Amino acid sequence: MESIGTPFLWLVFSVVVLAALAADLVLMRHGGPHKVSFKEAAWWSLGWVVLALAFNLWLWWYASAEFGRAVGDDIGMEFFTGYLVEKALAVDNIFVFLMLFNYFAVPEMQRQRALVIGIVGAIVLRTILIFAGALLLAKFHWILYVFGAFLLFTGIKMWRATGQEPDLDANPVLRWMTAHIPFLRRYHGSALWVGQGSRRKFTPLFIVIVMLAITDVIFAVDSIPAIFAITIDPFVVLTSNVFAVLGLRAMFFLLQGMADRFHLLPYGLALVLVFIGIKMLLIDLYKLPILVSLGTVVAIIGTTIALSLLRPQKKLAQE
Repeated sequence: MESIGTPFLWLVFSVVVLAALAADLVLMRHGGPHKVSFKEAAWWSLGWVVLALAFNLWLWWYASAEFGRAVGDDIGMEFFTGYLVEKALAVDNIFVFLMLFNYFAVPEMQRQRALVIGIVGAIVLRTILIFAGALLLAKFHWILYVFGAFLLFTGIKMWRATGQEPDLDANPVLRWMTAHIPFLRRYHGSALWVGQGSRRKFTPLFIVIVMLAITDVIFAVDSIPAIFAITIDPFVVLTSNVFAVLGLRAMFFLLQGMADRFHLLPYGLALVLVFIGIKMLLIDLYKLPILVSLGTVVAIIGTTIALSLLRPQKKLAQE
């Protein structure tokens, strides 16, 4: 499969991500378990966005120097568009994460640990999915149409399901885990299990972390094909995806108190999936310019956020 990813680029990306995760873990451990304030979450969110944009700028510069300005411009715009799409679709993950935390009554002090471990697991699983998808696309071009139809169907389904909370009690993975894994009914600080060997019992925090990773992968089945509609270069797909996922923890704490204020955003996310699905289905007839795709995604997300703020949910309910 063709890719801009040279061994040097993969090395730089790996070093940056590992260093960022290490710094995040060290600072989190230094601060100890605590309730994350809005101010702290805002600074962390800004930091992750700046890191992603810095990598985007460096990738554009490197690609322009190595392959020419035109290629560099395309790569830079593909990364930014993919990052923006993944960042927008990640908001839906956060709403589900919030429901999981409330369902399991996860203490505020332990939510950071659960999110960090869950996100690391999600990065590993997403990497596997992305390379598998890239290999399939390299051999079978028609899979693009399958991805497009799937995104179109998912977007319509998401639109219809907006406002309906998922029934966690009916979740097959959760039901299997609670039926087959010995676990305690109360938390033991930040411990994932208590005891050793056959006497080991898992805490609710362990169940939550597993569910976070699985939930993220389920959403990745929607978002990864969406990025393949922008570029089929596995390096650009993976890097933009990972940088968006890295900021999930900070975004969660930033938005957890404002979920109700963005009640129309799920409709916008559904429209984004429908738009990208149609774009993918028409890819061999007409390839939409990246700038047009970027502008459309920004317009849809921006409009639904603005409408959510202008017409609060309480006001809609009263009318």
